[in-house]
Amino acid sequence: MTAILRTESGRLLRGTLLLTGLLVVLSAFFLVVFPSIQDEAALFEEVYPEYILALLGVEELHTIEGFLGGYIFPFVWVLLAGIYFAYVSAGMISRDVRTRRMDLTLSSAVSRESVVLQKIGALWVPLVALSLALLGTLLLGVSLLGESVNPIALAMVHVLGVPYLLVCAGIGIVFSVVLDRVETAQAAALGLVFVLWLVDGLAQLNPDFEWVGTVTPSRYYDPTAILIHEEYALLDAGLLLAAFLALVGLATAYFVRRDL
Repeated sequence: MTAILRTESGRLLRGTLLLTGLLVVLSAFFLVVFPSIQDEAALFEEVYPEYILALLGVEELHTIEGFLGGYIFPFVWVLLAGIYFAYVSAGMISRDVRTRRMDLTLSSAVSRESVVLQKIGALWVPLVALSLALLGTLLLGVSLLGESVNPIALAMVHVLGVPYLLVCAGIGIVFSVVLDRVETAQAAALGLVFVLWLVDGLAQLNPDFEWVGTVTPSRYYDPTAILIHEEYALLDAGLLLAAFLALVGLATAYFVRRDL
């Protein structure tokens, strides 16, 4: 009953290791330049356009909490990791359908619902690897810089970020069952995640259009608020989990009725 889960988890291992290494190096690079940015924090906030500050959620940039929440997490977690989860999940079903491997899978008396759920369940591999690696890197890096950060708040940034990444994966899995071409599904998924992230930031610049951001997943995940104010938006995380379940349910329902 878990053969697909084990197989898909193994397939994700290599890509997860590469991504984890890349994001760890990128995070370490950001931490190295923090002292310079800390000295010029006021100038940075004056020079950057308002829409960039809104996109990144920059606040108290001179503090390590503000730097992590306004620099590292918006790029490393929200944007890059979000795009990765959308991209990977978008190929899970479409690739097997395209290569006719799905015909062989379904011939072994496994239900289509189980196929979708086991494939999406394999995302535990990048979720665990990224969370632990980045948490360890940031704790070590902050310590080496002679700074201190609330470890509970830092851990909660990762924990509350999981529902956001799952929504990105949910977007990908929907495209994976709807579109036949792997490349098209992956491009559409990562493109939509990027556009939603962009819309969220730009919508906050104009009060008349701020409501548009309520349909974007990044609106419900605020690393800066968690790190600086220790505001743990559990309700927002719950809404993201509900959105993820709805997307998986939609993908499953469509795949069950789809003619392969």
